[in-house]
Amino acid sequence: MTELYQGSCLCSAVSYELLTPPSAVSHCHCTQCRKSHGAAFASYGSVPRNSLRILGSGTSIKSYASSEQVLREFCAQCGSTLFWSRSEGEFADWVSIALGTLDTPFIPRKQKHIHVDSAVHWNTCLLVD
Repeated sequence: MTELYQGSCLCSAVSYELLTPPSAVSHCHCTQCRKSHGAAFASYGSVPRNSLRILGSGTSIKSYASSEQVLREFCAQCGSTLFWSRSEGEFADWVSIALGTLDTPFIPRKQKHIHVDSAVHWNTCLLVD
């Protein structure tokens, strides 16, 4: 039985479904993720690209190439960070979902903090692997 995971941006102009549960859950402390989320770190889970289904027209989704190989997508109406993906390489057929946009409850089996060497100095929360 397939379990659907649904999500949306802050203003609901963009909504989506995941046909598989997110995997490779990570909390990224790199500068790009921090700045794109406006937070101490960004939480993402990944699915095969063909497991992400955009509902409706998706015309509010805008993109930004944050590097030569990484495309970040967000809602043009409210600014919510939604997805990021690589244009080439081993994981080019996967997309990472900003887990804060999920509307369906989700508890990952495993999760990890990455790029902690770039963590902000004011974040005093305990980092766990």
